[in-house]
Amino acid sequence: MDKVIVVKIGGATLGSHDTTLEDVVHLQRQGRLLVVVHGGGKLITEWLARHGIVTQFVRGERVTDRPTLEVAVAVLAGLVNKEIVAALNNLGGRAIGISGADGALMRCRLENVELGYVGMVEEVNTALLETLLQTGYVPVVSPVGLYAFDRPPDAPQILNINGDLVASEIAVAIGAERLIFLTDVAGVRDQSGKLLPRLSSGEAEALVASGVASGGMIPKIKGCLRALTAVATTCIIDGRQPHALLHEIEEQGRGTTIYR
Repeated sequence: MDKVIVVKIGGATLGSHDTTLEDVVHLQRQGRLLVVVHGGGKLITEWLARHGIVTQFVRGERVTDRPTLEVAVAVLAGLVNKEIVAALNNLGGRAIGISGADGALMRCRLENVELGYVGMVEEVNTALLETLLQTGYVPVVSPVGLYAFDRPPDAPQILNINGDLVASEIAVAIGAERLIFLTDVAGVRDQSGKLLPRLSSGEAEALVASGVASGGMIPKIKGCLRALTAVATTCIIDGRQPHALLHEIEEQGRGTTIYR
C-alpha cells in the first residue's frame, strides 16, 4: 500500500474537457495503484437550490442540516460517484464506486454542532480499499461516512464529510506514496497573489493562521498537513489544466507542493 497514490478530484474541475479521468485510466494501465476521492460541492449547491434549501458555510465548510444531508448523500454517493465510475469504465479503466459508509470505511463522530451533520473521521477501515486495489480496481470514494460514535437514537446513520479531509485520512491510513489535490485554482498563493511552488508545513500553517489562505483552500492545506504525518509528498494543483495529474506524477506539475 506504500505505492498507492490518493487523488482528490474537486467537483469544479470535472467538465466536458477534463482530462483527469483519462489520466487515471492511463496510470492504471501502467500498473499504478490509485484511490480517487471526489467532491461535489458545486452540484450539491445546485440541487439544494432546486429544493429551495439555503446553503450556509462556516470557514469554508458546508453547514449540513438534515434536509441538506439528504441531498448531499444523494448527490455524492449517487449521481457524482456513479458518473465518475461510469466514465472511468467507459474509458477502459476498472473502477468501483464506494462511499465511506461501505465496509465501514469511514467511522465518524459529529465534528461540531455548528456544522450540523458533518463527520470527523475517527477510524478508517482499509480492508475494502485493499481488496479492490489488489484485484485491479480503482476505488472511487464519495465523502460520506458512518455516524458511528455518540450517535443519538434519532440521528441519521450517515454523516457528510469534507472530501479533502477524507482523502487525507485515507492517505494516512494506507501509508500512501503521495496525496494530490486537483482543484480549480493554480495552487496556493501568497498575500500578493504570487503562486507558491513549495511550502514547508510551518509555512502552510502560517498562511492559514494569517488568513492569507481562506475559504476552500483551508481544508486542502489542512488535509496536506494531516497527510504529512504518514505520506512523503502532498500537492495542490490546477485540475483544469490538460493532463495535470499525469504531469504531476511523471514530471512534477506547476502547483504547490507541501512538505514536512
